[in-house]
Amino acid sequence: MKKITRSHKPLILITNDDGIQAKGIREVADFLKPLGDILIVAPDAPRSGQSSAITVTSPLRMKVVEERDGFLAIRTNGTPVDCIKLSMNILLDKRPDLIVSGINHGSNSGVSVIYSGTMGAVFEGALLHIPSIGFSLCNHEPNADFEPAGPYIREIARLVLEKGLPPLTCLNVNFPDTKELKGVKICEQTKGQWTNEWENFAHRGDAHYYWLTGEFENNDAENEKNDHWALDNGYVAITPTTVDATAYGLIDELKAW
Repeated sequence: MKKITRSHKPLILITNDDGIQAKGIREVADFLKPLGDILIVAPDAPRSGQSSAITVTSPLRMKVVEERDGFLAIRTNGTPVDCIKLSMNILLDKRPDLIVSGINHGSNSGVSVIYSGTMGAVFEGALLHIPSIGFSLCNHEPNADFEPAGPYIREIARLVLEKGLPPLTCLNVNFPDTKELKGVKICEQTKGQWTNEWENFAHRGDAHYYWLTGEFENNDAENEKNDHWALDNGYVAITPTTVDATAYGLIDELKAW
C-alpha cells in the first residue's frame, strides 16, 4: 500500500477497539471532519479488552473500505495499537497532528483504562509524542446516541490541536449516557477494582465454561474529584493520563532499603 501524502489541513488519525463497522467511529469522524482531514485505520472486528496488545505471531493485512476527498478508511486484522503502528510505519509520510480513539461503546473510566483497547491506542500515540485522546460513552448498545457528545468532542479536539499536550500524556474522556450534559469536569481516576468477574455456565454438558462479567467496586464513591462521580452526576469526565508508570514517591524509600 502506497504512502498517504498529507494536505495542508491538520490530519486526524482515528482508530477504535469496537471495529471499523461500529457506529462510534463513524460518528467521531463526522464530528471531527470540520477540523481537518480524516484517516481511519481500525480493526476489522471488535478487539475490546486488548489494552496495548500487538500482533506478533501472524501477518497483518490492510484494505481500503472508503475513500473520498479528505477522508480515507482502512480496515486491518490487527489490534488498535497495530492500527497506530501500521499508520506510522507503512501509511503516512508525516506524523498526524492528532490521534483519536473511539467513540467507544462503553465506559473507560476508573481502572478500565488499564484493560481498554481504546486507550491502548491512545497510550501508543502518547509514546510517539503525538497529542492523543480517547473518547467513550457509557452505553454498550450498537445504536447508542452519540449526538450530545458531538460538540464536546469537537471542542476538546480543537483545543488539543491548538495547545498540544505534555510529553507522555494523553486524555481519557468519558461521556455519561444522557442527552442533558451538565458540562465538563477535569477528573482524577476513580480508585476501585472489578469483582465477581467470571460466571460459570454449563455449555453442551461442559460445566467448566465461563463468561466474563463483573461488578465495579468503587472505593472512592464520595470523592467529587473522580471520573465516576462526574459521570454519575451527568458531567463529561476528562482525565489527564500518563504512560509513565514510574512510582516516583517510592524511589527514595527503595534507595534506603
